[in-house]
Amino acid sequence: MGGALVESSTIIRVAAPESPQAPFAPAYQRGLVTLTGAELLKRDFPAREFLLSPWLPSKGLAMIFSERGIGKTWIGLNIAHAMAGGGEFLRWRASRPSRVVYIDGEMPAGVLKDRYAAIVTAANFDAPEDYFRLVASDLQPDGLPDLADPTAQRFYDDAIADADAIFVDNLSTVCRTLRENEADSWGPIQAWCLRQRAAGKSVLLIHHAGKGGGQRGTSRKEDVLDSVICLKRPIDYDSSEGARFEVHYSKARGFWGDDAAPFEARLVDGQWIVGEIAVDDCLDTIRAMKERGATVREIADRLGMSRSAVGRKLKGDRE
Repeated sequence: MGGALVESSTIIRVAAPESPQAPFAPAYQRGLVTLTGAELLKRDFPAREFLLSPWLPSKGLAMIFSERGIGKTWIGLNIAHAMAGGGEFLRWRASRPSRVVYIDGEMPAGVLKDRYAAIVTAANFDAPEDYFRLVASDLQPDGLPDLADPTAQRFYDDAIADADAIFVDNLSTVCRTLRENEADSWGPIQAWCLRQRAAGKSVLLIHHAGKGGGQRGTSRKEDVLDSVICLKRPIDYDSSEGARFEVHYSKARGFWGDDAAPFEARLVDGQWIVGEIAVDDCLDTIRAMKERGATVREIADRLGMSRSAVGRKLKGDRE
């Protein structure tokens, strides 16, 4: 049976420190840890379990991106509840309940409550009361600290101290001074993500798609990530269908085959239905995608064809 919302809730407020703190000093200033080959082979490292199989391991870094309007926050909240309750969502299953901190920089708190209430009601599992925690900009008198500012990053420390996973929804609003097209601007956020990984935490970044279909801004964002998931509208999507999208893995580190295969998801009467993506290489499909502004590369990726094959079909059509 579905879970019920708990009447009482915990609001985590981001408070300023009582006194100024010294600037952040990287640990490597105290000396780098170096292992010989023999020491590396003898060292025991904890096995990485999957917080959400197959794409988010413990100490994992991942990104979900899509164009506007597909429902990134809906997806993020569903994933967060599945992880907090040790449940499943779409084709993804949590190995155990995990403590999740969801940082939201955009939505009104009332809308977040309504969405989370719908998710909890529809779920066939419950989550421990304190395993899902929300840090929303709308609940902070002065908004959220800028995660792109190394000095401001420390203001999140208390809120995420015991988290297994941290969700950042979304990069544009939580990392306000990030200049998305400048690779160097990404450095402080990447450093923060790596520090969370070193502390045993996983991070899921939620981001917008750019005009070319990839994640918006510099590709450097993807360098340290284990997984990158793109949500796309199906070719035959109609706005009357509501929440319907395709899930594509543009980066899949450590999993492959059926686990990395794209699939389609659709919300029908409060329940998510998952199925295969029906694709073909017929000229009508290619022509329709081209008329909608898709590039040859995008068409090829979507249909599982080579770019030269798509080009030949389009050239033949013109002739």
